[in-house]
Amino acid sequence: MEDPKRMDPRDPLKDVVADCTRRWFQDALKEAKAGDVAMQIMVGQMYHVGYGVPINEQKAHAWITKASKYRSSSWKFSGKHPGYGASDSDSSDVENIVVKS
Repeated sequence: MEDPKRMDPRDPLKDVVADCTRRWFQDALKEAKAGDVAMQIMVGQMYHVGYGVPINEQKAHAWITKASKYRSSSWKFSGKHPGYGASDSDSSDVENIVVKS
C-alpha cells in the first residue's frame, strides 16, 4: 500500500524541496526540544532565514539564547544559514585563500 503522504512524482521540484525543508525543520525541532544543542542552533538559524518555516526573529533569538547556555559560541553562528558550523569557512576569510595555477 502506498504512503498517502508521499508526493506525486509529477509534483514540481520546488514543491518537493519545500516539503523536504519543512520535514527537516520538524526533525530538527524535535531534537532541539529534546536538548540537542547543535539542533537548537540549527532551529534558530532556520527561523532566522525562513528555511522550512516562516521567518520569526523572536523564535530564532529564543533558540539561540537557549543553546548559548550550553555552548558559548552559539551567537557566532546565529546569523548563518542552517547547517553552518564552526568548521565551515567564513566569507570574510575569502581574501586569505591562495589559488595555485
